Amino acid sequence: MARRTTRPASPSLTADSPCPCGLAASYGACCGRFHSGQDAAPTAELLMRSRYSAFVLRDQGYLLRTWHPATRPASVDFDPAMRWSGLEILETADGSAFHATGLVTFVARYTHGGTPEALRERSRFARSDGAWVYVDGAFGTSEAPDA
Repeated sequence: MARRTTRPASPSLTADSPCPCGLAASYGACCGRFHSGQDAAPTAELLMRSRYSAFVLRDQGYLLRTWHPATRPASVDFDPAMRWSGLEILETADGSAFHATGLVTFVARYTHGGTPEALRERSRFARSDGAWVYVDGAFGTSEAPDA
């Protein structure tokens, strides 16, 4: 008998909801416009923020579309016990309209099975066919920071 797997339910947001990425804008005016395809993220940092929001929403399509073809996985495995709770950008290097590559260092807070944790990553971004895409990152987990 085949084993049935279910995807975790995606949190729902409206265009007027606060954006999960932490910027002071509504989801529709912030990451939602990138997720819908209305606009492309103009910087590596905004792409990073929109990808974080896509993880919050479990938007596999957007994550795969914004992953560099050379490093893109076949699918994204969302852990049903994980709930993203905040994003802090620590540092950016390059990644503007005038660059071909960029780096974004961030801390993403989450709970896993009710335990607060944090993931720190230094992500590499590049332009592919004129659009910013995620290439890869060096990361590790840590206990949730106090601040």
